[in-house]
This record gives sequence, C-alpha cells and structure tokens, in this order.
Amino acid sequence: MSVELKTGSLNDLFASAKETAKEIDEGKKITPKNIVWVEPHDLMAILKPERTRIVKYLRKKQRVVFSELMAEMRRTPVSLNNDLKILSRYQLVKIFKEPNPGHGIHKVIESTYGNEKIEFKAEI
Repeated sequence: MSVELKTGSLNDLFASAKETAKEIDEGKKITPKNIVWVEPHDLMAILKPERTRIVKYLRKKQRVVFSELMAEMRRTPVSLNNDLKILSRYQLVKIFKEPNPGHGIHKVIESTYGNEKIEFKAEI
C-alpha cells in the first residue's frame, strides 16, 4: 500500500469523497486509498531537504526520542519543532509524550507510514 499526497483545495477533497461515495452506492468494490490532501504551498514546505531528511531517518528508526533526533539532525529545538509541526499536520509523523522513568516526560516521534511508499502528486 502506498500513501499519496495531493495538492488541492477543500473542494478537491470533497470531490474525491463524493466520487468514492458514488462508487459505494453503485456497489463497486472500493480499494483503500491513503490520500492526504495538501495545500500547494505546504507541499513545497514538506519537500524541503531538512524535512525529507527527517522523514527518511524516521523510516529507518521508526521511533525516536526528540533529543536523539535533534542530535542526529544537528538542529536546534525550535527549528526541529517547526519541521515536525508541518510533517505532523500532514500525518507523515506522529508526535506524543511519554513518561521517562526518573526523568519526567520526553517527546517521542514515530514514522506514520513506516516503509510504505509515499508519492507526491501536484496538479497545476
């Protein structure tokens, strides 16, 4: 299974959902679609080298603590948080906090799609 990121507006999302609903009504077999709709300007933001490097790293590791990712990427907390916020908005990463026994809480980042293929499509 692959994940498809498409550029488009909210109207494009609704048109896609309407098309799927029509197929269901007609009794057609529906294949699962993993489509994430992205605003065109955000697609360019996702494709920045620093962010694609984070996604590639997480695909290898699957799960990493924020401080480890920060050290590995050689990034400041602010810049890494900004990148993770954008990647999280489009479901490319999951971010959550969990207890760190004896040391409070730490932030954990996971790859959402593991090693699944991620396709980017843009229509102009």
